[in-house]
Amino acid sequence: MATTETPTETRQIVLASRPHGTPTDENFRLETAAIPTLKSGQILVQNEVMSVDPYMRGRMNDAKSYIPPFQIDEPLEGTAVGTVIASESDSIKVGDHVSHMLGWREFSVVDDDAATVVDVEAASPSKYLGILGMPGLTAYVGLTEIAKFKKGDVVFVSGAAGAVGSAVGQIAKALGASKVIGSAGSAEKIARIKELGFDEAFNYKDGDVAESLTKAAPDGIDVYYDNVGGDHLQAAIGALRKYGRVAMCGAVSQYNNTEPEPGPNNLFLAVGKELNLRGFIVGNHYDLAEEFHKHAIEWLQDGTLQADETFRDGLENAPQAFIDLLGGANTGKMVVRL
Repeated sequence: MATTETPTETRQIVLASRPHGTPTDENFRLETAAIPTLKSGQILVQNEVMSVDPYMRGRMNDAKSYIPPFQIDEPLEGTAVGTVIASESDSIKVGDHVSHMLGWREFSVVDDDAATVVDVEAASPSKYLGILGMPGLTAYVGLTEIAKFKKGDVVFVSGAAGAVGSAVGQIAKALGASKVIGSAGSAEKIARIKELGFDEAFNYKDGDVAESLTKAAPDGIDVYYDNVGGDHLQAAIGALRKYGRVAMCGAVSQYNNTEPEPGPNNLFLAVGKELNLRGFIVGNHYDLAEEFHKHAIEWLQDGTLQADETFRDGLENAPQAFIDLLGGANTGKMVVRL
């Protein structure tokens, strides 16, 4: 139970207005709010690191989706990791490090059943936002459960320098892919993903995506892990071999569009090739979390898996970190240190 003096206010970022197209600073507001008194079963967390993720852009629209939209003048939400500084919980004590979903603020009051104690001796707090958090599990679920990866598969990953994409490529190699191909948006990112073990990589800004993919995989691909959508999905449909599989994770190329973008015009190829294109939400697959964490910790410890991170400092800089993320400024996981 709480024994130390606790703060009474927190700074937080609220949604000031809904973006039209690419978000701007005007869509966010930094404010100070009172911290409510803890009720039974609640903890007060001093957040140390918080996540900004592409899926948050969809929540800024007032539209029905798999997760409720953010509300105007209310704090944004997202994964954060911090230290418990006060507790009215029987299961989580002061001094524990926890992961929870009430980020975008410096102090969070969290129900104990909505927090997970994490071992910061095994990995740094920020790793629980990335490779040991939702992005890492998303990579594993999409590759193994959705795309039904098999040893010897040729795998293509778009957005390959991001938190999810870079994990997909490394996990595929660890599980026995015969070739892993990645696309990214700069020469520096291409160099980095090759260092991470990708066999082939191309800058999608340098030319036609379909031509670049054909050059990288002249005999075709078996699995496409889609983080981008658009021309990447069309190119992958063309390159997939018979019985190919697509894990549809995201479409970051379209998140800021103000008008609907035409879909791939070669979908009929999915009929003749008997392709499987399947979207997924990682929240429906937490039954695989324990299995993934066991593998991931071993892979991190033996160097099989590396987890790049891009850091920004200060809660006041979280909106710009998010805007920059959507613009591809990150390599690996974008993390805000508070």
